[in-house]
Amino acid sequence: MSHKIACFRCGATLSALSLPLSRQDQCPECSVDLHVCKMCLYFDPGVPRQCREDGAEDVTDKERVNFCDWFKPSETAFDPHRKSAEDAAKDELAALFGDGKDE
Repeated sequence: MSHKIACFRCGATLSALSLPLSRQDQCPECSVDLHVCKMCLYFDPGVPRQCREDGAEDVTDKERVNFCDWFKPSETAFDPHRKSAEDAAKDELAALFGDGKDE
């Protein structure tokens, strides 16, 4: 079954992985765990506990694998604007402090 899910961190396509995602699934590009709050359809940083599912247990680290039974992968977990801002900040730091390639 084809889906349009992408890694929340790097944006790599996860179409090769079958649904439902297991707790052991990791992104094939950046190796981040995928059964995490930030990959979930119910994740919402604007609500209490950052979860729209009332029955879900509280998870402290939203980027760490968890046992949540309510987990459903979201097709909108990856935010390309956030990724662009992170890349720009890394580039600025490398320019400021040097990237170590001149040594």
